Amino acid sequence: MGKGKLAKFADMEKNPLVVECPFAVLQQGEFSLKGHWHQDFFHNDNPIVLELGCGRGEYTVGLAGLYPEKNFIGIDIKGARMWTGAKSAVKEGISNVAFLRTNIELITRFFEPGEVSEIWITFPDPQMKKVRKRLTSSRFLELYREILVADGIVHLKTDSPFLYTYTDALVKLNNMPTEVNTSDLYHSDIVDDILEIKTFYEQQWLDRGLTIKYIKFHLDHTTQLQEPDIEIEEDTYRSFSRGYIQCPQLLEDENNEE
Repeated sequence: MGKGKLAKFADMEKNPLVVECPFAVLQQGEFSLKGHWHQDFFHNDNPIVLELGCGRGEYTVGLAGLYPEKNFIGIDIKGARMWTGAKSAVKEGISNVAFLRTNIELITRFFEPGEVSEIWITFPDPQMKKVRKRLTSSRFLELYREILVADGIVHLKTDSPFLYTYTDALVKLNNMPTEVNTSDLYHSDIVDDILEIKTFYEQQWLDRGLTIKYIKFHLDHTTQLQEPDIEIEEDTYRSFSRGYIQCPQLLEDENNEE
C-alpha cells in the first residue's frame, strides 16, 4: 500500500463524518448506530438517504448541499476513495452528511427497519454475467426493503443500456410505482435540482454524445419480487472506471494534498 493511501486512511480515522466498523467487530455485537443515526449522529429527525457505492463521495456531498433538510450517507468499501468527499464535507462545514465504510451486502447490519427513506444507486457495475450482484436485482431489493420506510424510494442513475433495460423490466414486471423513467435524462423534460450534479463519469459519456438513464421508483414491503425472464443485449463499449465521481473543485483539493 502506497504512502498516499496510508495517509488517507489515517486521516479518515480522525474524520468525524466517517464511520468504520470492521467485520470482526460487527460479528461480536450489534452496530451501535443501528437505529440511532438520527439521535446519535445527525441529531435531528430529517429523512436519511443512502448513496450505495459512493466512490469518492462527491455525489453524496452534492446532494447534501442541495437538500439540507435531509441527511445523506455515502456507502463504499473503498476507504481511500471516499476520503475526498469526507474531507470536502468537513472543509465546507456540511453537517448533514456521513460516510460509512462497509460492503453493501451488509447494509441491514447498520440500519433498522424504516430508518432509511431513499436509496441512490449511481453508476454501478452492471454485472452483466451475475444477476445476484446487480444492485437493482431482486436479491438487493429485498435487502433495501428491510431498511426502507414503506414505499421508500430507489433511484438508479446509469450509463449502461444493459442495466437500464434490466431494471426497467424488473420494475414493470413487479408493478412498482414509478415517478421517473427516462433513457435520456439530460434531453428529457424533467426539471429537478439533481440535474445540477453531474459526475465526471457522466460528463465523459455526455461529451461523447451518449445518454444517461434514470429511474426513480417506489419499493413496497409486500410484493413477492420476480426476476424478468428476458434476453438483454450486453453493453459493447469499454467503460470508464466505475464508481469514481468527480468534481473539479474536489479533485483540485485532492491533487494539492498529494
